[in-house]
Amino acid sequence: MPESTIQPVRHILSLSGGKDSAALAIYLRDRIPDMEYIFHDTDKELPDTYEYIDRLEDYLGKKIVRTTFGTTFDDLLRMYGGMLPSNHRRWCTRAMKLEPFEKYIGDTNCINYVGIRADEDRVGYISHKPNIKAVFPFREDGIDYDGVQKILRESGIGMPPYTEWGRTRSGCFFCFYQQKIEWVRLKQQYPHLYEEAKAYEKPNRVNGNIFYWCKDEPLSELEKPERIAEIISKWEIQQLRQKQNQKNLPLVTTLAGLSVDEPPSSGCMICHL
Repeated sequence: MPESTIQPVRHILSLSGGKDSAALAIYLRDRIPDMEYIFHDTDKELPDTYEYIDRLEDYLGKKIVRTTFGTTFDDLLRMYGGMLPSNHRRWCTRAMKLEPFEKYIGDTNCINYVGIRADEDRVGYISHKPNIKAVFPFREDGIDYDGVQKILRESGIGMPPYTEWGRTRSGCFFCFYQQKIEWVRLKQQYPHLYEEAKAYEKPNRVNGNIFYWCKDEPLSELEKPERIAEIISKWEIQQLRQKQNQKNLPLVTTLAGLSVDEPPSSGCMICHL
């Protein structure tokens, strides 16, 4: 093949606003000088996430490209007849994360750097396009959760700001994978975002059914004082049991009051890594 027709291989790292992808970007900054950093912006992220992305961009010294689907979440929601996304209807991940990712890459050959750690038993999002190859530097280099914390700490970037008030993951502020205690804390930290999320819980135009973010519990019920007290009480009992069964808990667990890592089946990897 003539040299002029050979396409260079692109190096791309998707950032979610979470700790693992941020740590991977820091880890590879001086190893892969021509790395492209992208952030799939749904326009429904937490303010903390945007702050973290901006902080990371300054550290990397390179622009983080904000990709969008070209259609807003509200436009997509209308297209789906008002059916809110859920773990059974993850159209938000496909339309606002995966499609922009593959559109940004196009048909060029690409190495996609994925922030799955050495202590995790999960795969994450792997494109089926033949021109995209996924690699896992943390897994290959034996970097686990403690290693990620060390990278973030020594860089000065630190953990994502939302961990300080009790959120465990990045992603949209109304993510249906949130624990109920996280909904409580969203209401406490960003009451206007809680109200915005609650406003989406209304009859859809297809059959008039109402879809809720928390399975069968409306946010209007979850926010009642007695229900909040019950959720907090159950969370406190759960945390006490975890502390009794675990040693050397990460500092963020103590500060945020939540377990940092979720089971592999919980959450969309491209949103939360």
